[in-house]
Amino acid sequence: MRKTIPLSAGWQFLKKAASVQEAVEAAASGEAVCLPHTWNAVDGQDGGNDYYRGTCWYIRELSEEEAAGERLFLEVNGAAMTADVYLNGKMLAHHEGGYSVFRVELTEELAQKNILAISVSNEDCDTVYPQKADFTFYGGLYRAVNLISVPAEHFELLKDGTPGIKVTPVVDLETKTAFVTVETWHNAADVKITVNGETKTVEHHAEFTIENVHLWDGVDDPYLYTATAKLSSGDEVSARFGCRVFHCDPEKGFFLNGRSYPLRGVSRHQDLKGKGNALSYEDHASDMAIIRELGANTLRLAHYQHAQEFYDLCDENGIVVWAEIPYITMHMSAGRKNTLDQMRELITQCYNHPSIAVWGLSNEITAASAVNDDLLENHRLLNDLCHRMDPTRLTTMANVFMLEIDSPILEIPDINSYNLYFGWYLGELEQTDEFFDEYHARFPGKVIGFSEYGADANPAFHSSHPEKGDYTEEYQALYHEHMLQMIEKRPWLWATHVWNLFDFAADGRDEGGKHGENQKGLVTFDRQLRKDAFYLYKAAWNKTSPFVHLCGKRYANRAEEETEIKVYSNLRLALHRRYAPCKTDREDGVSLPYPADGRAPDRSSCR
Repeated sequence: MRKTIPLSAGWQFLKKAASVQEAVEAAASGEAVCLPHTWNAVDGQDGGNDYYRGTCWYIRELSEEEAAGERLFLEVNGAAMTADVYLNGKMLAHHEGGYSVFRVELTEELAQKNILAISVSNEDCDTVYPQKADFTFYGGLYRAVNLISVPAEHFELLKDGTPGIKVTPVVDLETKTAFVTVETWHNAADVKITVNGETKTVEHHAEFTIENVHLWDGVDDPYLYTATAKLSSGDEVSARFGCRVFHCDPEKGFFLNGRSYPLRGVSRHQDLKGKGNALSYEDHASDMAIIRELGANTLRLAHYQHAQEFYDLCDENGIVVWAEIPYITMHMSAGRKNTLDQMRELITQCYNHPSIAVWGLSNEITAASAVNDDLLENHRLLNDLCHRMDPTRLTTMANVFMLEIDSPILEIPDINSYNLYFGWYLGELEQTDEFFDEYHARFPGKVIGFSEYGADANPAFHSSHPEKGDYTEEYQALYHEHMLQMIEKRPWLWATHVWNLFDFAADGRDEGGKHGENQKGLVTFDRQLRKDAFYLYKAAWNKTSPFVHLCGKRYANRAEEETEIKVYSNLRLALHRRYAPCKTDREDGVSLPYPADGRAPDRSSCR
């Protein structure tokens, strides 16, 4: 039987040690910590771009009970960014990439007394991504570490952190039938595989047919099936899966199960004020609750592989996901192998999640790199790898705004998206409309999306006359009002993702009244405050929870004799305020501010 033992407590943390021997000898004088843990929870969020980037050590003795079992494996769910695993002074594994699962077998090196030592580094290097980006590169064992005990005959555990089982559903919408292929990897003679109440005994893979299939249908009905595989030794693995069909049309956008399903949502980083990226399941679940409150139906999980439990939450809640690797900002010629390794691990570990619709090859990779042969070849190899490992999903890229729309790199992925910040970093809001209209006119047969857009806002900053770059809540709201209208007029955008749902750590930033934070979130870093712009999107997207939100409630010290009252709601409103100008409601329930020309609305329309 398989047994999983969490190794959360009992660790000694050392910030510096020259060798494993020195680390083990000094462990008693280290800091007692529990996992998940990052050493940058404070200094990675306070600004100055001076957070500690180095090699640290985690030391722990395994008890006799923990070290029991026929075959024993260590599972590390996230070690940022590189890690070396030692048992009793002997190095057993080296892993590069801070966001994916890896495992190492301990069996042959077990002794009467067993000291586990893991060195983790987030140092600068030119081989492991990410190295240049607008977020903090936290170091640490920031996800769970487990021991997995299995019998001699067991499912594969080592290869790219595999779950040991792979499920591929193919749906015929006309006949409402799903053809499900289940593949397994193990060292036994045969395996019993069960899907939808039917069991087959095979060597490694089996095929099943599900009549009258219950579709995984987005937020409306995210139905999940389970495939289970069991060996005669008792070792067992399972995977939940969903039966659904995705496709994109250059004129009509994204389709789910044969119907138009515009993807409108947000991006998410995996960190939290005061905790860094060392999140608990409760933290992940709380984030998902906010996503559902907003009414988003898609997430871009930036800019790396997220925790498996968060992909599970996306599956359960019907959120369509863009999953990507941290191939970002700056191409490193020595980092090609790492991009391929991280993509291979991402697909291997996340293949079974029905929520994932696309694999992201890179993000703004031309921001600090020229489009040369080496960059193009790296992307071709990634694209080919994705299609070879997973012919059922599309590939995409998030392109930086200054990349020419006829660049050869845009020919590589199946579909594309752009990160545009007109109206914040440069230019005017209307240039976003012009950009997409030009792209769509020049390339009517290509699928295009809007992968990032946003404006920073500090909830303590306010203005009755907001302007670009002032960091006020009011300008952020005006910015997103424009973008929401722009998006609604262009249904051919296959997906749109606000940057970002939450404020997040970027230790190099010092602006807008805060140190070390990117403040483009619709929600504050600590998740305690929803900015006004959050309610704009809630009004547009959340159709099930009626609400009325008065904007500007934090704007206390006003100088004007008359106060403009702006309301966001998903209800039809009839408003009258004695000292406020009035405006008729939009049909979608979103109340907009004064007209751009400054003319007061016709008061006769107010009831």
